[in-house]
Amino acid sequence: MPLIDNETRGVFVIAVTPFTDDGAIDFDSLDRAVDFYFEAGADGLTILGMMGEAPKVTQAESIELARRVIDRAGERPVVVGVSSPGLAAIDELTRAVMDLGAGGVMVAPPSTLKTDDQIVGYFSLVAETLGSDVPLVLQDFPLATNVTISAAALNRIVTSVPSVAILKHEDWPGLAKISALRKAEAEGQRRLSILCGNGGLFLPEEVARGADGAMTGFGFPEMMVDVVRHASAGEMARARDIFDAYLPLLRYEQQPGVGLAVRKYVLCRRGIIASDTLRRPGNKLPPEAIAEIDALLSRQDARLKELG
Repeated sequence: MPLIDNETRGVFVIAVTPFTDDGAIDFDSLDRAVDFYFEAGADGLTILGMMGEAPKVTQAESIELARRVIDRAGERPVVVGVSSPGLAAIDELTRAVMDLGAGGVMVAPPSTLKTDDQIVGYFSLVAETLGSDVPLVLQDFPLATNVTISAAALNRIVTSVPSVAILKHEDWPGLAKISALRKAEAEGQRRLSILCGNGGLFLPEEVARGADGAMTGFGFPEMMVDVVRHASAGEMARARDIFDAYLPLLRYEQQPGVGLAVRKYVLCRRGIIASDTLRRPGNKLPPEAIAEIDALLSRQDARLKELG
């Protein structure tokens, strides 16, 4: 299994974790989802992220999920989310999944970090704990972690923690941060791969600013693949036309607290997973929301046909 590095580009889909109606892991649906993501053009996958319901699975389930996805992915890289309040748990899960062939691990900062020195020190400690041979994805998602990482702190991490290979960028607003990192790189700083999150809500602008692609999820991952491909080739008008066709559904999926339920409903409706169940605590969508999503999907189909 190839390892991620600071030249990693493309789309790494944040995979959902499918469950049966009674909350057990649905491994058959997981296999279909992995196949679907790669058939849609994904360059890699990220599992056990926040939208993969990582806090709702046990350590043993996490390892079994990683085993199944890594085996199914073949020679394509799989990043595993290992974030935890304690370094011992991060270390244990990291060692297990790297032995299975993971391409790297993703770590988000704990909410207790408040200053640049604390943030830089934390990721230095993570790298020291895991070892220099484990590539790291730094998840910068202040809306979820309540940790604001400045561009200056990121520059310090790039310089002092060489095992940090990818920034999972989902600060909001955060376009200026991408520009600042690429400016520092142009002035001689080590390169950092930047893959963006937030469901792809700002993907055309992020790629235009210098991002290398996306590391996020959406009910239609093929949108992200096409947008990144066209935008990276300088075909911004085509990238924006494709993006615009999906934007109403993308906007709807970004509602705090219901986004994963929307994504799972869409994937279930597309026949990828058998059930849209979220593991408890988590509720299914009410009929009114389902009707709204169905209407958005119908209009999306019409716009895509117009695009050709």
